[in-house]
Amino acid sequence: MTAARASRRIRRALTASAGAVALAASSIGLWATTGSTSRVTGLPTPAHVVVVVMENHSYAQVIGSSDAPYINRTLKAGGANLTRSFGLTHPSEPNYYMLFSGSGQGRTDDSCARAGSLSAPSLASELIASGRTWASYNEGLPHQGSTVCRSGEYARKHNPWFAFSAVPTSTAKTMKQFPADFTNLPTESFVVPNLCHDMHDCPVSTGDTWIHRKLGAYADWARTHNSLLVLTFDEDDGRSGNHIPTVLYGEHVAPGSSSGVPCNHYTLLRTLEDLAGLRTHAGHAASASDITGIWK
Repeated sequence: MTAARASRRIRRALTASAGAVALAASSIGLWATTGSTSRVTGLPTPAHVVVVVMENHSYAQVIGSSDAPYINRTLKAGGANLTRSFGLTHPSEPNYYMLFSGSGQGRTDDSCARAGSLSAPSLASELIASGRTWASYNEGLPHQGSTVCRSGEYARKHNPWFAFSAVPTSTAKTMKQFPADFTNLPTESFVVPNLCHDMHDCPVSTGDTWIHRKLGAYADWARTHNSLLVLTFDEDDGRSGNHIPTVLYGEHVAPGSSSGVPCNHYTLLRTLEDLAGLRTHAGHAASASDITGIWK
């Protein structure tokens, strides 16, 4: 074999080897993109997540308070306490939009937004587009899909999903429609109590009792059924730097754990998106970090 022919054969072998390496690298990259999100984010992938949003109380008014025995003795003690969780603004309504869509969407007050007026992405539209499921359970809502602004102790200002055109109004259900069979819950859902039970117009103890009565059975079930309950607040009382309570409880949460890493509504939205395995992130959630350090 001539030296020239040997050289050409060596070059062909090296080229084939490089191609194999490139193909393997490409396959690895493809796996990283399309594989289980939990392998990428380190988060669990619960079958069901229920988020309940309460109103206008600071961290110190709830966490450690004797007026909130269920929140403290059960949810906090058996779950994870985010000690540096913050609302993003005042008044109330923009915080709901930030938690739901990663942006205040231009809302600066508590007025009733026109139904279907926004085309921006949201947690619900991302879930629906990905083939996952979404619903909200709204206490006092006159009937499923109602877009009324106010009815008794019900106020639509706390239910931002009505403003988004990509979120069917039929996904807005009454609290009476919260399923007794928790396997029928959607992938992720929000629960919004009325103006008394969310602690806005009534004491902390009233809201604590309501959470226990309405969501206690789900919380117990979530501990052994790959599910999660998230308790958070829209804002504080305006006197504590918007420092709010946020507690997570469920099978994948380390009991009695806590995180002192600063977080806010965008952080929680990003975490909800990643818990569901979503590939998209709405608004400022795209640049937020996941909640970590509390998972088993």
